[in-house]
Amino acid sequence: MTPVPHRSHADDLLTFIAASPSPYHAVASAVQRLEKAGFRELRGTDDWTGATGGSFVARGGALIAWYVPEPLPAHTPFRIVGTHTDSPNLRIKPTPDTASAGWRQVAVEIYGGVPLNTWLDRDLGISGRLALRGPGGTESRLVQIDEPLLRVPQLAIHLDRTVNDGLALDRQRHLAPVWSLGAAEEGALLRRVAEAAEAEPGDVLGWDLMLHDVQPPGYLGAEREFVVASRLDNLVSVHAGVTALTAAATAAEPPAYVPVLAAFDHEEVGSGSDTGAQSPLLERVLSRSVTARGGSPEDWSRALAGAYCVSADMAHAVHPNYAERHDPGHQPLPNGGPTVKVNVNQRYATDSTGIAVFASACERAGAPWQPFVSNNAMPCGTSIGPLTAARLGVPTVDVGVPGLSMHSARELCGVADPAHLASILRAFMTSG
Repeated sequence: MTPVPHRSHADDLLTFIAASPSPYHAVASAVQRLEKAGFRELRGTDDWTGATGGSFVARGGALIAWYVPEPLPAHTPFRIVGTHTDSPNLRIKPTPDTASAGWRQVAVEIYGGVPLNTWLDRDLGISGRLALRGPGGTESRLVQIDEPLLRVPQLAIHLDRTVNDGLALDRQRHLAPVWSLGAAEEGALLRRVAEAAEAEPGDVLGWDLMLHDVQPPGYLGAEREFVVASRLDNLVSVHAGVTALTAAATAAEPPAYVPVLAAFDHEEVGSGSDTGAQSPLLERVLSRSVTARGGSPEDWSRALAGAYCVSADMAHAVHPNYAERHDPGHQPLPNGGPTVKVNVNQRYATDSTGIAVFASACERAGAPWQPFVSNNAMPCGTSIGPLTAARLGVPTVDVGVPGLSMHSARELCGVADPAHLASILRAFMTSG
């Protein structure tokens, strides 16, 4: 077997994904790596005066992290990498305990653009966060149940002989997973989740809980040239951004800019939240970081005027069974490098200036890249790129690792591309 390049990075990516079944876990996993690299947390109520070096702000499923080398002036431009921590999935309703025909079930709500059939007949765990009553007020606690606890069973073909002519799933009736037998028992799920979080059920005031496939991430292919996992969209980019930022912060040669990682929540549902890309979170954090170093409003304007942003989100590789749905002149393949995504209607923020900035970073990193444009007859997706560009007025380029089965419960990408993306982002953050 021919050795597969970039396996070390891919191994680390799989570890990151397995530890990050929810946006809140993704932030916790990233924070652990940042703290190991010497970054420190700054809370909104803290005094940030004089803060240099590596810092981060964590809020729920969102994370803003940056590194200020000394003695760079307060007007030093930013190099921003934007990503998102959330993935389409099934989320547990506030009153979850239900039953039908002698089966105990859990009521779920559909989050984002979910290909519903991909969640059928999979072994599912529960992850997310609990809001708990504490001695000094409320506290948040992560919970992760990685055992096969639930399953959304598909109807047997004997009871639906037309299933292969087109499967139609009712989003309310057909997606409720089973997890036991008997009548509905109020509080049963809460007790199980609280036990996993080492909390008392009576102390749970609220939750943000979701289901995840407990099959571990891994490799696929004749020479293990593909990565297969849940949540590649968009933990590939979050992991690459964290890797690039920590590398920039610990390098012998300090970066010429202020490198920034912005990992937002709720991208899959439009980014309209206090932790989404439509919020002022990134703008406020970056502005405050300038002020904390003695910068003036003029310094803030100069830092922003010289800034660039790379919005990193998964992209579509050409599908061998549906090649006609792709643009015939733009058909990216796995392991050919990240794509640069273009849409003249501003579903992506890329323009020629952004392409030049990203292509230059690719050259410095010695990594390939591929252009991507959607088929004119197909609707085009979007990302946080246009939102960030419009919010900050910063030139932005949309890029992403190409893969198959986007938004599926289990996705695929090339084993080399995540490492390519990380090396390119590092080059973008530090020089050029």
